[in-house]
Formats: sequence, C-alpha cells, structure tokens
Amino acid sequence: MKIAIVGASGAVGQEFLRVLESSPIAIDELRLFGSSRSAGKVYTFRGEPTEPVRELTDDPAQFEGISYAFVSAGGDVSKNYADVITARGAIMIDNSSAFRMDADVPLVVPEVNGADALDAPRRIIANPNCTTIQMVVALNAIHRLCPIKRVHVATYQAASGAGATGMEELEAQSKAIAAGQEPEVKKFVSQLAFNLIPHIDVFTENGYTREEMKMHNETKKIMHAPALEVSATCVRVPVMRAHSEAIWVETERPITLDEARKAFEEAPGVVLIDKAEALGYPMPLDAAGSDPVYVGRVRLDLANPCGLSFWTVADQIRKGAALNAVQIAEFIERNKQQ
Repeated sequence: MKIAIVGASGAVGQEFLRVLESSPIAIDELRLFGSSRSAGKVYTFRGEPTEPVRELTDDPAQFEGISYAFVSAGGDVSKNYADVITARGAIMIDNSSAFRMDADVPLVVPEVNGADALDAPRRIIANPNCTTIQMVVALNAIHRLCPIKRVHVATYQAASGAGATGMEELEAQSKAIAAGQEPEVKKFVSQLAFNLIPHIDVFTENGYTREEMKMHNETKKIMHAPALEVSATCVRVPVMRAHSEAIWVETERPITLDEARKAFEEAPGVVLIDKAEALGYPMPLDAAGSDPVYVGRVRLDLANPCGLSFWTVADQIRKGAALNAVQIAEFIERNKQQ
C-alpha cells in the first residue's frame, strides 16, 4: 500500500501523519507533497524519518502506484491537480469544497453513508465540511430512530478551523492583550481573542454565509434526504481547537429522552456525556486531540412537541478532517476484503 499526502506541511496534513500512525492500513510507502516552500522538509512517521516533501507538479508519474492520496491544500490545488493525482489509478480523498456537491463525487462520512465511497467513478471522494461531519454523525443516530424533518444549528467554531495560521493568530492576540498591547488582525475579519465573530466564509445573496450553506447542502447529500431542511448560524469563537454545535431537530413523531439517549449510546463514532450536573457535558478543551463526536445536554425541545435539543463537540482537525478521510480509506479496504 502506497499513500500520498498533498499539503503535508499544513495543520491537516500534519494531522494525517498522526492519524495514519495508528491506522490499521499497512503502508509500504508514504509520499509527501507540498508547495515550493515546503519542499525538502522531513517529518517523523512511525518512528522513522519520512522522505523529503516533494513539490507538487503536473506530472502524473509522481502518483505512480499510489492507492490513496489524501489532499488538503485548498480548493484551487484540488481542482488543478485532480486529474494528475488520479491519472495512474489513485483514489483522491479531498478535504476541500471543490467537488463536494458534484453529482458524480461521493461525499462521505463513514458512520453515515460509507457505502457511497464504493462508487466513485472519477476516483475522487469528497470529505465534507468539518461542521457538517460532526453534525451528521450525531443526526444519524436520531434519524435512524425516527426520520428528521428539520434541523437548526448554531456552531461555535475554534480557531483551528482556519488552519495553523488561525491558531497562531488567536495565541498571538491573547498574548498581546495580556501584555497590554494592541492585537494584530490578519487571518480573521476581526479580533478573535476575547470576542465572537458571527461570520465564517463569505456572505451569499440570501444572507447566509457560504459555511452555513455548506451545512445546508452537504447534510442533504450525505444523509440521502433531499427534503431535510437545515438552517445554520456559524460563529468563530476564541477556542484553540475543537468545534461545538448546539442542535435542535424536529422529528416526524415525538421521541422520548430514553429513546434518544439509547440511540446516541449505540451510534458508531458517538460518545454520550449527558449528566445533569457540573462537567456532565462535553467541552472543546476536553475533546481536543480525540476521535469521537461527543454528545451531551440532550433534552426535549420546550418549543416543539416533536423537537429534541442536544450539544455536540468534536476535534475539527481529527474527525472534522484528517480522521474522517482516513476512515473512508479504511472503509474501502475493509469492503474489498469481504
């Protein structure tokens, strides 16, 4: 098995290395690709130094023999190099938004619609948006119990969602304020430290941001539920790593708390932390660096007889990006062997 990582020096690329360290996928060769700035860098993988990062070019021979190429270098790179990456038979698992809504590209969260990954005619599989991934893992538990008609969600998205530079800016701003200095704003549209920014990605004509519309559109595709309505408000918060979401769902019939909790307890990829006491709920500080989607604060919606409300937390760089992509490859490999 030969694996490639495109965008190896970025936050998600580095997380790919960490996730693959413990993956059951047997890796005979690991090829790392990046920009000219990253070319030549060497990392450690499974106790050994990697081959130096190669500069990505338009030569398909670079991907000769590659089984899976994990790509996280931005939408433009994905679009410009997709044919190069897949030309020699590699399956490209893409972390950008470039192909997510293409009809002939599966958009996959293995716990929800893993079988979709087995039909990828262009040899491209899209990794969903980080906020969508953690939400649909939790939604699927309830949807299997009783079909969901409508979802409202407010996200609380960490600086990690903007990559390594986002985390660096939050840290620098926090230090500057603590030292009595003026914080510098570069990555975000406004100061993030000690603040909230209800604005992620660009605004669209309907007043929602593109991040919010990703959650609307991607959820329908992943869950094979075109009639499912999703309304999101996405907020950047001064948290270093791991996103949180407050979710309200309306189901076709009323469900009990016991039914809901049992569904979450049995759902793959979900860990239920739901106690009516201090610290009896998930928080981003505790979820950072871990794999599951944590669910808590499960309660009946006082404003809707068919409503349920709950809280989710997940590490955006792991389950929201690198881990989900690697799980797609693992799902394909398991099904090859059956």
